[in-house]
Amino acid sequence: MRKIKQAKRKQKPQLIHWRLYVVVGFVCLLFTSLIGRAAYIQIIEPEKLRHESDMRSLRTTSREVQRGLITDRNGEMLAVSVPVKAVYADPKVVYDKNGFADMRLWQALADVLHEPKDKILSRIQANPKRRFTYLKRQVTPAVADYIKKLKLPGIYLKAESRRYYPTSEITAQLIGITNIDDVGIEGIENTYNDWLTGTPSKQKVRKSRDGHVVERLDMVQEGESPNDLVLSIDQRIQQLAYREIKRVTKIYQATSASIVVIDVNTGEVLAMANTPSYNPNSRENLQSYRMRNRALTDAYEPGSTIKPFVVAAALEAGTIDKDQIFKTSPGRIRIGGKIVRDGRNYGDLSLGEVLVHSSNVGMTQIALSMPVQELLGYYQAMGLGNYSGINLAGESTGLLHDRRRWSEFERATLSFGYALTVTPLQIARMYAMLGGKGVLYPSSILKLKQKPEGVQVISPEVAQQVMEMLIGVTEAGGTARKAHIEGYPVAGKTGTARKAVAGGYGEDYVALFAGVAPVHNPRLAIAVVVNEPKGDKYYGGDVAGPAFAKVMSGALQMLNVEPISSKEKVRLESHVRRTE
Repeated sequence: MRKIKQAKRKQKPQLIHWRLYVVVGFVCLLFTSLIGRAAYIQIIEPEKLRHESDMRSLRTTSREVQRGLITDRNGEMLAVSVPVKAVYADPKVVYDKNGFADMRLWQALADVLHEPKDKILSRIQANPKRRFTYLKRQVTPAVADYIKKLKLPGIYLKAESRRYYPTSEITAQLIGITNIDDVGIEGIENTYNDWLTGTPSKQKVRKSRDGHVVERLDMVQEGESPNDLVLSIDQRIQQLAYREIKRVTKIYQATSASIVVIDVNTGEVLAMANTPSYNPNSRENLQSYRMRNRALTDAYEPGSTIKPFVVAAALEAGTIDKDQIFKTSPGRIRIGGKIVRDGRNYGDLSLGEVLVHSSNVGMTQIALSMPVQELLGYYQAMGLGNYSGINLAGESTGLLHDRRRWSEFERATLSFGYALTVTPLQIARMYAMLGGKGVLYPSSILKLKQKPEGVQVISPEVAQQVMEMLIGVTEAGGTARKAHIEGYPVAGKTGTARKAVAGGYGEDYVALFAGVAPVHNPRLAIAVVVNEPKGDKYYGGDVAGPAFAKVMSGALQMLNVEPISSKEKVRLESHVRRTE
């Protein structure tokens, strides 16, 4: 039988229902989870991801401010800040980017930083996960540019500033220095650190991955600009003063020397210099004893420089008369079992001649004419045993004993500069008081806008009388001919004091000279102190007097102070003759 072929029936595809349900269910679950996650993030806990985003993009930037300038009264720069760079490393970046592949670059870095290569590598290799370590601070812009060209991975530069002192050793102890973080640690830099230091402004910004700022947000901290400082110092006089005491220190091989120049009419310090000094721009071999501002930290027995003030106190107290004659023969006097001597027998002396010849016998009589507490009271009123008002760290008040019982010999020694100590600044300030008609002004290292209020210590008449008595000290027959200045009459006094040692006095001396000029129109007071001069010449008139004359003469000319006129000179000489 022949087979008959049947056509196949075409069957329609049937849906597999359970698979469809699975896919649909999976899609619905996926969308549900996405919606739920979005709702959780945006409604329930939106801050977490915002915080994570901010951690990656928000940064606080600060605008660095440089330290304020320090200038003298005429605008000459004494301390300025210059831009420099700090070189630092990110050890993690160095390791991640295979920074040690080319060691020649590291050798070049070490050479330009003047550091051993092993030392630099050890800082980075000590902790590979560390993110910051300094390699060198305060490198010059030229060195920084060279380091940039090395393109070492993980080596970066950071802007900072360094203090530079144009006057170097001339004002070193007065101006002081800052540390590597630009914080004042000595002198004026330390005392006025807050004034000179500004506050950087801080702002929150958003940065992209490549470090660029894409959005500026809130101001975190408003910055404060640094303040400049204008000193009372006249750099011309300061340079002259330092040059002279440096010369004196070298000639006489002295241990140290100090000089202070004060404006009689305001109390402003126009110069304050010391030796030995140092270069504040080179910190490698700093020695602490060179950094001390001896003009206000070191106190000495003033010797005969104190005698004019004993005379002034006695005249003010009325215990002596300006025309009184003092019998000093035979050149010595016994006081309380001890003997006070003069250099020679001067015979009968007027009050002015007692000062001109620096008679200890005459001064003893003057000191014993008044109660010791009254003399000490005048000393204190004249600034001894007190701060000067200069407001600099380390200032000494000196030593002025205040006890109930004084022997007559101790009272005598008070009159010629023993049993008390004073600083060079205090001596200059006392002589400025004489030149200022008996008014004591607070000392100022800042330039003043107006004249300060002073204290009337002695009457103008007494101050002028003592000034005129002192003219003879620098004239023929006086103890300080080398301090004479042609055209500018000087009222000054020498001092030569033995240095105290354990159990008495040693063989070392302090040579002093202090004075005011010109007498007819007082402008400047100067004190020069030379500590431990060596050799045969150690008297104040020989050692300190010439330096005084050089500085006073030069300073008066710099300030355009006119020399004395012929008419004024005749009048002054007639006054001087009447006091003799």
